[in-house]
Amino acid sequence: MTQEQCTHRNNVQSSEKPQVYKVGIYGWRKRCLYFFVLLLMILILINLALTIWILKVMNFTIDGMGNLRITEKGLKVEGESEFLEPLYAKEIQSKP
Repeated sequence: MTQEQCTHRNNVQSSEKPQVYKVGIYGWRKRCLYFFVLLLMILILINLALTIWILKVMNFTIDGMGNLRITEKGLKVEGESEFLEPLYAKEIQSKP
């Protein structure tokens, strides 16, 4: 190869602009995606807050809920309770 051919090749290569391909999400699609992610985060926080609020108001604990406690002998109701459906029990005892 002569020196002229080599310089001609270099001139051709340098005159071409390198093509840059954008990879990813741009424009309105990106804004919509961010909006949906933000909306999902808000819904998750509201759901978590309402769940914690319900657990606190209904007095749920590891031992039971409200005035109803779970013991080794069965269920123990402390205070007054109202049953909306029929109550079936093998044995009901009151405090001595």
